[in-house]
Amino acid sequence: MGFEPPQRLVRALGESYGDTAAGAWLAGLPGLAEQALAGAGRDLTVERVAAPGGRSSLVLLVRGADGTPAALKIAPAGAEPWLEAAALEHWNGWGAVRLLAADDKADLADGVLLLERLHPEVSLRSLPEAKALLEAAGTVRRLWVDPPAGHSFETVAGRTGLRVGPMRAAAEADPALEPLVSAALAVREELVAGSPEELLLHGNFRQSKVLSGERAPWLTVGPEPLVGERAYDLARLVRDRVEDLIASPGGAMTARRRVKKLADALDVDRERLHGWTLFRAVESGTRALTAGRRQEGEVTLEFAGWL
Repeated sequence: MGFEPPQRLVRALGESYGDTAAGAWLAGLPGLAEQALAGAGRDLTVERVAAPGGRSSLVLLVRGADGTPAALKIAPAGAEPWLEAAALEHWNGWGAVRLLAADDKADLADGVLLLERLHPEVSLRSLPEAKALLEAAGTVRRLWVDPPAGHSFETVAGRTGLRVGPMRAAAEADPALEPLVSAALAVREELVAGSPEELLLHGNFRQSKVLSGERAPWLTVGPEPLVGERAYDLARLVRDRVEDLIASPGGAMTARRRVKKLADALDVDRERLHGWTLFRAVESGTRALTAGRRQEGEVTLEFAGWL
């Protein structure tokens, strides 16, 4: 099968796994795709590669032998696709894309998920800001359910704890970052010490992760599932369209208003949402700087400074 993976995916995999490991996986991707298209008794025909696509997987828009549209997602093992599959299976289409052929464990071992087809070119980012936030809030609240018994999802405390070391290293490399990093780490310690709930979360929820569908107007894709409090899941949404906020003379006020609006609309503690928004912005900003994405890092950290 001949295709070029989107450059966005190539760059992101290099940052996540290193150029050597990413290159090896990408080199084997055509063969893996061929195997996935014919695997488990399927007879799928590729229409096109979804582009620009995501940062952790290749998505092929396909059709079954009967003409039914679907999306074939292929991810490296480091993306833990089996956890995504477990979350999608638990949600069973409620607020999220539906997982097809969920019992195919061989596929999950190879990082292959067959999903219902949504409209990858139409996300909530295509809507005006106020409408997009309203739809996002209505979508994410459907995902917040009790996790399945015996689950193997990470906790918010565990996942964020893995970022403490890299954040401190970033502050040591650039002392100007130290005040923000110290504030973010301090608030994290307070938040994980008293988490009020243990719900299944999307883990990476934002407007671009909500796509238009046929079965429902808007459905979530691309979860990085974990268990914890709702405020953590909302924190990334607060800084959506951050470039527009930075360019606006009233950006700082708008950002703080978003915290209040989302917390009130979804009955989430405002201070906890503020705290997780600060932590996640500083973590993302320092990670971007470390990866060489200077503009992204500086914009994200400027947003964090407003909080």
